[in-house]
Amino acid sequence: MELKPGYKQTEVGVIPEEWEVKSLGTVLANSTLGGNYPNQANESAYPLMKMGNVARGSFDLSKIEYIRKNVAPEVRHRLKRGDVIFNTRNTLDLVGKVAIWREEAPIAYYNSNLMRLEFDPSQIRSPAFANYILNQACSVARLRALATGTTSVAAIYTRDLMGLPVVVPPMPEQEAIAMALEDLDSLIGVLRSLISKKRSIKQAAMQELLSGKRRLPGFEGEWEVKRLGELGTWRGGMTPSMQNPSYWVNGDFPWISSGDIKRSQLSDANQHVTAQAVKQGAAVVVPAQTILLVTRSGILRKHLPVARIGKPMAINQDIKALIPREGLCSKFLLHALAWAGNQILSSCMKSGTTVESVEFSWLKAFALSIPLLEEQEAIASVLSDMDAEISALDAQRNRTRALKQAMMQELLTGRIRLR
Repeated sequence: MELKPGYKQTEVGVIPEEWEVKSLGTVLANSTLGGNYPNQANESAYPLMKMGNVARGSFDLSKIEYIRKNVAPEVRHRLKRGDVIFNTRNTLDLVGKVAIWREEAPIAYYNSNLMRLEFDPSQIRSPAFANYILNQACSVARLRALATGTTSVAAIYTRDLMGLPVVVPPMPEQEAIAMALEDLDSLIGVLRSLISKKRSIKQAAMQELLSGKRRLPGFEGEWEVKRLGELGTWRGGMTPSMQNPSYWVNGDFPWISSGDIKRSQLSDANQHVTAQAVKQGAAVVVPAQTILLVTRSGILRKHLPVARIGKPMAINQDIKALIPREGLCSKFLLHALAWAGNQILSSCMKSGTTVESVEFSWLKAFALSIPLLEEQEAIASVLSDMDAEISALDAQRNRTRALKQAMMQELLTGRIRLR
């Protein structure tokens, strides 16, 4: 293929003629591993960033460990704004992650599986640009190729890392690229914060409305306490034989497993079973508006997945389905069961099993307070509107992430120039 005027072929692909390709070692001023600090889950004055906190491009502080209280960390291992951190050891898929520290916490240190990359300002002045260039798809692939070790434990050694080729545009263009991508990152951050705020508001609304502490205008009277076994018909599922193609090929019904219940409203699944499988008793199909609860899965360590289906679907043996009786709003039950999820797990989980599971007889005995149908529908409408708002924000965030990925590909290869 003939090159466009002003471009050249290099080991990293086609780039503008005035751009250079250099090894990472030649654009670094220094690289420093973190400290081998004993750590704990209990909070102390010194949060410690570990390999699990390094995402691709940013830090994840959803789970933090801390340096033990009797240990004083070295000042040189304290993170400062703009530090670019490289993950030297991890699983084969995750080793080589790179993130920039944006002061996600007032104080933090980093451990010995992480390395601070300090760039020579005469080569790369913007740490943000360095973070983006090391997180573009081709760099991630090259870093993965440098990893040595097993699937569960792999490392990228410094001597190999220093030979990694990186593109080095002129300084003004580096800074323009970084600024454009940081604008998108800022928007993603704003959306993330807004989603978190809306979820907190919804959680508070659930606590008030589903407990009956706060009543919507126009409603009064006592709620009725009902066991889950009284709320409708319960069904269990099954898995048709994988050896019988007639049960699976060109399937008619989405077949829901525990891994499919990632959203509260389900319209499809990864696999489908045929009408023949249902007719021959090899699959169980439940009707639209049925509520599904995962009752056997490792995910039960964290939360109880609950969902409502919008059309007839088949379920596997790890799921119990509640088909609501007349006079009950399925959307209300969805919200009520999701709100009560932690209570259900604490009172209905089996002990001594290899895989976490809910005892079905205990589940059916669990009780909820239920208002009359009109109030159920009003509460469900309020909470569903909140869900729709959160889903719209989540979709906007995903679109912005996709736009950022596309812009990274164009800007960091020079296909689009910012001058």
